[in-house]
Amino acid sequence: MGSVLAGATIAVLGGDDRELVLVPELVQMGANVKVVGISKLAENRDVQFCHRVEDAVQGAGFAVLPMPGIDEEGYIRARYGVGPLFLNREVMRSFRDDCVLIVGTARPLLKELAAQRGLRLVEIAEMDEVAILNSIPSAEGAVQMAMEATDITIHGSKVLVMGFGRCGVTLARMLKAMGAKTAVAARKPADLARIREMGMEPLTYQQLQGYIGDTDIIFNTVPSPVLGRILLEKANPAVYICDIASAPGGVDFTAARDLGLKAELAPGLPGKVAPRTAGLILARVIPDIIVKELTQTSFITSELDRR
Repeated sequence: MGSVLAGATIAVLGGDDRELVLVPELVQMGANVKVVGISKLAENRDVQFCHRVEDAVQGAGFAVLPMPGIDEEGYIRARYGVGPLFLNREVMRSFRDDCVLIVGTARPLLKELAAQRGLRLVEIAEMDEVAILNSIPSAEGAVQMAMEATDITIHGSKVLVMGFGRCGVTLARMLKAMGAKTAVAARKPADLARIREMGMEPLTYQQLQGYIGDTDIIFNTVPSPVLGRILLEKANPAVYICDIASAPGGVDFTAARDLGLKAELAPGLPGKVAPRTAGLILARVIPDIIVKELTQTSFITSELDRR
C-alpha cells in the first residue's frame, strides 16, 4: 500500500486532530505531503511544513481543506495553526491550474473562488462512505452529551429523533438498543414504515405537537428549521435538546432560550469525540478520490496523445 499515492503532491491546509491522523497515512501511501496550519507536524521529517498557504499549494495537484471548508470571510479552520489562514482571490492564484480541491462541505465563498479559478472541487461530507461511517461517532457523541446534560438514564427515557437520514438511522438504532423509548419523526412514507419495522414509533412532523410534551430528550439531525417556537412552547420544560445537524441546525435557539429550555448545537462531533476514527475515515476515502482523479487524468492524457 506504500506506493498507492506515489508521485502525488498533496497540500493539507489546516484542520484539527483528524488531520494529525490523515497526514501520516497519506505519507505511508507514498504521497509527497505539504502542510500549513498544523504546528504539531512541524518536526515531522516526512512532511514539508509551510508557513503560508501559497507555499503549501505550490506544485500540489491536490489540496485538502478541513471538513468545514472555509467560512464567509475565507478563514480556514486550523486548530494547531500559529496564525490565521485565509483563502481569497490572491491566494488562489498560487494553485496549479489542474489542482483538485477536496473538502467536507463547500460554502458559497469556496465554490465561488474555485469556479473563478477553474479548479475542480470535490465535497465528501455527503458521500455515503463518509457520512454513514461518521454517523457512528456523531451518534455516540450526541448520546454522551445527553447523558452529561440530564439526571436520568437513557434506558427507559422517552426520546425523539428528528430526521431519518444516515445519522438519524444510526442514532435511533443506538438509542433503542440502549433501552430508550424511541420515536422518530420523518417525512417519507417508506421511512415511517421502516421506523415501525425497527420497533420504534414513527411520527410525521404534523404529529409532533401532541407528542413532545412529555419527551425527555430530543435529538435533531435535520439541517433546516423543524423545531420552531410553536413546537417548543409545547415541549416538556425539563427536556434536553441536542442538535447535531450542520450549522445553523434545525432548532430555534432564541425561542428555546426565551422559554428556558436547555438546547445545544453540536455540529462536527466526529472530529471532537473520536478524532482518530474520523481521521481514519478520511484516510480511507481521500486516497481513493486522488487515485481516481489521477487515473482519469492519465486516461485523458493518453487519449490526447493518441490523437
